[in-house]
Amino acid sequence: MHTDIVTQRPHLVRALGPYMATAIVVGTVIGSGVFKKPQVVAANVPFFGLAALVWIFTGVLAFLGALALAEVAVLFPKAGGNYVFLREGYGRWAGFLWGWVEFWIIRSASLAALATIFTESLHDVLKEMIGSRVAILGFWPQKVLTVTVILALGLVNIRGVRWGGGLQFIITLIKVASLLGILTLPFVVAAWTDGSGGRASETPVPRPSLQNLQPVWQTEGPLPWRGLGAAFLGVLWAYHGWMNIAPVAEEVRTPQRNIPLSLLGGIAIVITLYLGANFAYYLIIPQDEMAKMKAPDVSTPAEADQNQDQTVAIGFCRRLLGPVGVGVAAATIMFSVFGALNGNLLVGPRLLYAMGEDGLAPRALSAVHVRYNTPALAITVMALWSCLLVVGVALLTQLESLEKGKSHFDILTDFAMFGAVIFETMAVTTIFAFRRKFPDVDRPYRCWGYPVVPLLYLILPAFILANMFQNQPKEVAVGIGFIAVGALVYLFVDVISRK
Repeated sequence: MHTDIVTQRPHLVRALGPYMATAIVVGTVIGSGVFKKPQVVAANVPFFGLAALVWIFTGVLAFLGALALAEVAVLFPKAGGNYVFLREGYGRWAGFLWGWVEFWIIRSASLAALATIFTESLHDVLKEMIGSRVAILGFWPQKVLTVTVILALGLVNIRGVRWGGGLQFIITLIKVASLLGILTLPFVVAAWTDGSGGRASETPVPRPSLQNLQPVWQTEGPLPWRGLGAAFLGVLWAYHGWMNIAPVAEEVRTPQRNIPLSLLGGIAIVITLYLGANFAYYLIIPQDEMAKMKAPDVSTPAEADQNQDQTVAIGFCRRLLGPVGVGVAAATIMFSVFGALNGNLLVGPRLLYAMGEDGLAPRALSAVHVRYNTPALAITVMALWSCLLVVGVALLTQLESLEKGKSHFDILTDFAMFGAVIFETMAVTTIFAFRRKFPDVDRPYRCWGYPVVPLLYLILPAFILANMFQNQPKEVAVGIGFIAVGALVYLFVDVISRK
């Protein structure tokens, strides 16, 4: 009788094949970063060569990290990802602290930021569709819509991993096609306006120009190290999420093959699309203009409407397609962010599920829905906390208590990235611990270039953390304080879980 009960207990199912797994990697990485962060790079690194190097270097190091993490993920193809790796590599305390920061800040802040950008982009699309120059939705109606989107996607992912994974695959195809469209748009428009066609507009259509790439490199004075640090932090957000196949490893079919394939192939796709999109941006928009394309930090959509070029992508499309380009760019951002939002709601709750199984979070979070085979309560909790963050940031916006001169989106992402840099780097380094602990275990996939490859990966995180300690002491102090609180909570929770 006992055996029957165990056999019938609901469990996660391996329903994700190589295409869905790759779509999770690509779809959760490509969100808002490639559309919003080029402005941050241009503002801090006023040289095209250095700006391109920031995007290339970050992508290459993400690929090096993936080479190492793939070995670890194949060794432990369990739900939870970095939580499992840190727990097995360094102890329960490391796993708990990752879960503490990941749930309360990293994943939830990412969800809140992505959902906010989705709603803003949808609002822009609706305005273009009806030809309105004034806000259609007020500030708080937009926030209600943002919360609704999070909850709706939460329900989709509760319904089944195949539903969430299938939606992710479709949206990822759309966003890849959109970025390929951005890459080719300058040349298509140039060819079109050279022929019998043309845009009926008093403003001439800009042509792709290599002059916009000037200055390519800094020839005098020291390198802008502080600016490089801020640029790398922004681009790291754009690449953030490349590890997202690991939390759902327990639901990937043939993980020994499909995890390395989807992880490495997905990052290669992202690097190619990012470099192509940024090259297209610079061919149309001079660097000094790109640096100024930042949405005003305001409380109402009506005020934000004063500046159409709220992102580089919107400015890029408006220059090439006229007013309709604003709607095209907003729709592109909307679909991209929607895919990243869905992907994060698919993978994020698996952390709570794994921690619940270990007793380091309420055990109810490890419950699997009897019909849908998904961690329904964990998904619900993650979605609700993200909604509270949306409302909380909105209230702070109304009170004008956040840092002046810096967008709330950038503040959210900077706080998220501080904890991510620390613990995600630790997760990659677990490969050293496992090579030492389990030297003779069978490894279907082995990291190429070990130990040089994982050591090279550490370069960028070390530089970014050093730069944050020097130039962003408030964010660092809050981040360290939050981790310290987590350590105190762990001491209490660990005692309870062991009883």
